[in-house]
Amino acid sequence: MNPGWGIGCIWHHRLLFGRLQRLQRYGPLLPVFELLSYERFRDTPAVRFFDVTVADSNARDLVIHSGPAVSPPNDPETGAWQFYLHPHQEDNLLAASGGRTFYLVNLSWTEPFHIVRLESGGDILRIPKGTFHRSVSDPEGSVVLNQALRETGASLVREFRVYNSRRIPKLFAMTSTAAPRPRLHGLAPLVQAA
Repeated sequence: MNPGWGIGCIWHHRLLFGRLQRLQRYGPLLPVFELLSYERFRDTPAVRFFDVTVADSNARDLVIHSGPAVSPPNDPETGAWQFYLHPHQEDNLLAASGGRTFYLVNLSWTEPFHIVRLESGGDILRIPKGTFHRSVSDPEGSVVLNQALRETGASLVREFRVYNSRRIPKLFAMTSTAAPRPRLHGLAPLVQAA
C-alpha cells in the first residue's frame, strides 16, 4: 500500500473526482465569497484614513438601510425569503456605518449556504456573480458601499431581479430549517436546546 494512501487521501480523491464530475456536467465552479482587508494609511487626532479601493471596480452603489431593514424583503404573501442574484456583477461590500448580516447561497459551492456578518470598519465582502444573497440590517440601520464589477452591457433591471426562494426548490430546501446548518462567519454559533 502506498504510504500516502489513507482515509484522508481517499476522501480527498473522492472530493476532487466529485468536483471534476461537476465541472464536466455544469461548467467551471464559481469562486466562493471572500473577505478582503484594506489598509489604514493615516491617523490624525480623531480622524482615521483608509484606502478601500477595489481593483477594477467600475460601479458604485450606496445602500442605506434606515432601521432594521431586510433586502430584498420577504414575500408578503408567504413570508418566504427572497434573494438577489447578479448574473453579470460581482459585489464588493463595505459597511461604512452600522452592521449588516448577509445570507449567501450558491448551489455550485461545496458548502452552499453561508451567513456573513459585516461591521463598520470590518472587511470588504466579495460576493461572486451567480450567488443568491440577501441582507438584514441591525436595528439602528446601516450604510454599505458596494464597489461592484459589472460586465459590459449589464442591465440594472436584470442584475437586481428578485428571486423568491419558494419558487426555486433547491434554494428553498437549502435555506429551510431541515437543511444542514449554514457556515457562520463573524457570528457566534446559535445555542440549541437539548
